[in-house]
Amino acid sequence: MKIRSFLPLLTYPDASSEASIRNAAALASLASAELHVVALEADIPPVTSALSRVLMNLPEVIRNAETLSAQAGAKLMDIARGKAEASGLPVTVGTLKAAPALLGEVAAYEARYFDLALVGWSSGNPGIQMLAEAVIFGSGRPTIIVPEGAEASGISRIAIAWDGSRVAARALADATRLLERAEEMHVITVTDEKPLADKAAGDRLAEGLRQAGVKASFSPIRAEDCPIAETLQRHALELDAQLLVMGGYGHSRLRDFVLGGATAGVLRDLRMPILLSH
Repeated sequence: MKIRSFLPLLTYPDASSEASIRNAAALASLASAELHVVALEADIPPVTSALSRVLMNLPEVIRNAETLSAQAGAKLMDIARGKAEASGLPVTVGTLKAAPALLGEVAAYEARYFDLALVGWSSGNPGIQMLAEAVIFGSGRPTIIVPEGAEASGISRIAIAWDGSRVAARALADATRLLERAEEMHVITVTDEKPLADKAAGDRLAEGLRQAGVKASFSPIRAEDCPIAETLQRHALELDAQLLVMGGYGHSRLRDFVLGGATAGVLRDLRMPILLSH
């Protein structure tokens, strides 16, 4: 059964980057996944206030913003569809409209009907961070964050960030269908970031993977003074891994996400495709 992947495209206020969309579509192709692309268009509610009476052209401003959002969506869908079709990848496209503040929530809901979500990452775009956090923590599906500056090269070598925790185990399980396509797996455990309940956790996981017939290695590493997200990504890249699998740490309070250190660090400095699961 093919993997069914979901690619939401942000169109407002700043659109997803074309490079990140091409990279996300390329990753779907490498996973032999069907791709469903959805443009998230702004549906801006009318403003009824003293401000709207002062700014007589406010309805026109809103209409223009919605038109630009729709135009951006059409352009980005064409890019994603073209990349997918050039790779022989089954692709469908669609549009979802919502108030700007709810675009992430709409994407998270839609992602629940697919096996995997892909979010093209652009640094310096707050809307993309909102979208990524909403899908990671609200969809219940594994989400691969794909950077615009690192073209997807394969999924045959996968690194797994492992500390024996529940969220790490959830990420590992959610990545199973991608792991089945891997030729090598590298288990990475940061030993000095926090106390580990099981000092042999990484060794145990690597041994279990080997018993399942997978070529697997284990690397205990130290973060020392480096942020854990930088440490994990740097070591994964040194191992020539093409994808990093890790748990997404975060807590929801009144719809605001308080991210764990590793998750927040990844979203600040994304260097490679990373599968996050919560």
